[in-house]
Amino acid sequence: MAVKPIKADLEELYRADTLDYQKKRYRKLIDAYKEYFSSDGQDIRVFSSPGRAEIGGNHTDHNNGKVLAACIDLDIIAAVEPIDEPVAIIKSEGHREARININELDVREEETLKAPAIMRGIAAGFRNRGFRTGGFRAYTLSNVGKGSGMSSSAAFEVTVAVIFSYLFNEGAVDPIKLAQICRYAENTYFGKHGGLMDQLAAAVGGFVTIDFKDMESPIIEHINVDFESFGHTLCIIDTNGDSGDRNAEYRTIVEEMHQIAEYFSVSNLRQLVKQDIVLNINVLRDKFGDRAVLRAIHFFEENKRVDKLVNALKRNDFQAFLDSVNESGNSSYKYLQNVYACSDVKHQGLSIGLNIAEYALERKGASRVHGGGFSGGIEAFVPIELIKLFKMELEKVFGNGSCHVLKIRPIGGCEVDIASLGE
Repeated sequence: MAVKPIKADLEELYRADTLDYQKKRYRKLIDAYKEYFSSDGQDIRVFSSPGRAEIGGNHTDHNNGKVLAACIDLDIIAAVEPIDEPVAIIKSEGHREARININELDVREEETLKAPAIMRGIAAGFRNRGFRTGGFRAYTLSNVGKGSGMSSSAAFEVTVAVIFSYLFNEGAVDPIKLAQICRYAENTYFGKHGGLMDQLAAAVGGFVTIDFKDMESPIIEHINVDFESFGHTLCIIDTNGDSGDRNAEYRTIVEEMHQIAEYFSVSNLRQLVKQDIVLNINVLRDKFGDRAVLRAIHFFEENKRVDKLVNALKRNDFQAFLDSVNESGNSSYKYLQNVYACSDVKHQGLSIGLNIAEYALERKGASRVHGGGFSGGIEAFVPIELIKLFKMELEKVFGNGSCHVLKIRPIGGCEVDIASLGE
């Protein structure tokens, strides 16, 4: 289904108190593009793709579960011009230039976990679905910290997909298809096996609950909520862990859940119910081990918990919402077991962060592991009156700027109106 392209003003994407900073940031981006590519910038277009916050549904999407996610006001911005050559070039600040020939779209083992794999995979995904591709050159800036748990990888993937959509398909590619193409690139080309939540949240925007029972046609519902109206602020704390070596840990979650599903001759846990596990628990423990069983149990409880979170917000019961956020974190820690890597028990930044957050919150608010886990970030809902103390306590340990106070951004990946930068 074709959609109307979005060309957003800065005021639609960012908080009013950050607009001066954002204008300087965008001007820096355009100047960097012109200098790096020796361009006069006459054909520059600018795009933005946000990071995301996972509110509920920890590791449920890859088994066709439910999630609650929010698009946030940290993003990757890209200055782009089309070129006549069949080449896509991206220079990201602080990184080597990434370059592919868009007519050579085979999977390349040497590109595993590297940016060209994403670019090549997305170009292939566009071609496979009958969309057009073309050559371009881009310069990007990002304030979505790598390894922070806000999915910088999905933000980059959506950036590439939005460029192909807007430059060569009039911006009319449906956000769901964009996200599916991004996931295809990540799974098949990049070598990371995850679900669809990160890409879909970044592509769609806003605060949404997503049901992945049918991966080709996920059901998306926008939830209208303002956390500040409940006296709380959403924070994500970057614990400065390196997620680069955690792909094997992520894979074990997917693999173990799928092993349990395959025992029952189904492709995913969504096709089962918790009672299937309970009635066969001794056989499953013997065959797959206790951790696999616990992770399956987490899936069923977390899937129900997403409904609890949504229903609490719809009836304005914020305390029930906070209780479910805490329950989610408890389940991830005890049953999903993605708070630290068993292969590296000396480094448990998430556990340290959760301990400090619990102390700083004074038995108020809520906190949980954020996103994939093992390293990266934790999430907290912090009473506004405690935010200064909370931020101070967390940044004592993880450094200045590690505690991000966030707003929900209503728009996902989009083009940005350069005219809104002013003179």
